[in-house]
Amino acid sequence: MYSIGYDIGSSSIKAALVETATGKTVAVVSEPKVEMEMTALKNGWAEQHPDTWWTHVCHATQSLVKDNRIEAADITGIGISYQMHGLVVVDETGKPLRNSIIWCDSRAVEIGQKAFDDLGNDKCAEHLLNSPANFTASKLKWVKENEPDVYSKIYKFMLPGDYIAYKLSGKINTTISGLSEGIFWDFKTNSIADWLLNHYGINGHLIADIVDTFSVQSKVSDKGATESGLAEGTPIYYRAGDQPNNALSLNVFNPGEVAATGGTSGVIYAITDSLSVKESSRVNNFAHVNYTVENPRIGKMACINGAGIMYRWLMNNLEVSDYKEMNDLASSVPIGSDGVTIHPFGNGAERVLNNRSLGTRMANINLNNHNKAHLCRAALEGIAFAFVYGMEILKSDGIASKVMRAGNDNLFRSEIFSNTISTLIGQEIEIYNTTGAIGAARACELYMGDFDTFGKRIVDNDFVMGFKPSEEKTEYVKAYQKWKDELGEMLQSD
Repeated sequence: MYSIGYDIGSSSIKAALVETATGKTVAVVSEPKVEMEMTALKNGWAEQHPDTWWTHVCHATQSLVKDNRIEAADITGIGISYQMHGLVVVDETGKPLRNSIIWCDSRAVEIGQKAFDDLGNDKCAEHLLNSPANFTASKLKWVKENEPDVYSKIYKFMLPGDYIAYKLSGKINTTISGLSEGIFWDFKTNSIADWLLNHYGINGHLIADIVDTFSVQSKVSDKGATESGLAEGTPIYYRAGDQPNNALSLNVFNPGEVAATGGTSGVIYAITDSLSVKESSRVNNFAHVNYTVENPRIGKMACINGAGIMYRWLMNNLEVSDYKEMNDLASSVPIGSDGVTIHPFGNGAERVLNNRSLGTRMANINLNNHNKAHLCRAALEGIAFAFVYGMEILKSDGIASKVMRAGNDNLFRSEIFSNTISTLIGQEIEIYNTTGAIGAARACELYMGDFDTFGKRIVDNDFVMGFKPSEEKTEYVKAYQKWKDELGEMLQSD
């Protein structure tokens, strides 16, 4: 028997087939074969039609069933991971009324900031653990203000994963974790944040029914089965946003455990049981997948927008063949890159920098002594320093890190990158070869509550290596302090 997991991204849909008995990955596919397009009618906008996701979910499912020569009935559970903070609005027939306003769309920034100021920063931090910012609630308010005809026809709004679950089952529902990522959940009253809805003039009836994250949330309908290729009655056991799901995929559930990812952007996602918030303007806080009223688990998330995109930019603009060559070049240069520093903040506003857009800076380059090897090392160190800076913010917000786990992506495969972080935070970094789709598939088993077996399977199947702190800590600290001092100068002069 098998479980199937979907990862509903903005560039592609990934689907994974996993053996339920062992947790071993059988196959992973991605649809479409080229990156999905986004619609941007104005600068800062980003939209996708939700039925595009559904089409690719169906294609991926059919491919997995056919290529692995299994029967649809052999798939006994479904898990869904999805791009966070998106907005899908449907009418009474379940038909989308407009394109989804997805995570990277910034049209609602001013709406969220005004609400933060009008409602009070302290109240928002105490009850929402966040500013309303550019999250789903603010995007829904934008629709109300700018597309009243669309708003008047809304039956329910959904997050992207909710919509895929609806297309599979015909049932519209959501989770507390999902509502928290949209900034609809009041952590102090453990209920819908009616006061925020009232401020925005949003009818509470637009919110879907709430189901547990690990439960029989719904089952595949006859229509869903016909279109997807799954068997009617197959249960949907799990659903979560991509960052909480990435943490789940790395067996990160408890206070002190930290998940890190180093893709185009970098994310540090740390678990706490405290509702205290000191850094609501620089750190996001969401109900983690195992959050309950009785046993709160909060995921504190620090984002580094300028991460993998910085290293890829450098590869594209240097005469190098691949990342391996860059890493080899970087290894030929000592810690601190002989004084060369790179601050990688060139991928838009950085929340950890209070939403400042500093751009990328390369400094202290001596044209007689420095070459591309120094740039490669300085880039790896600069991105790693940005992660450490994010960890310091999380620490100031009450996180006491005990273990960091990361995916086996391009950045964390670099010994320089991982050793730099490990040494400066004083902890080993464990590397695992897993993906969001695989994690979502495995999560189907958690409705039975056996987290110990779940974690053991991740270690048995996915552990790659560990990076321990270096004995050369003094040099790392010196290089980081230089980088941090220069960042302070950039922030003062901006």
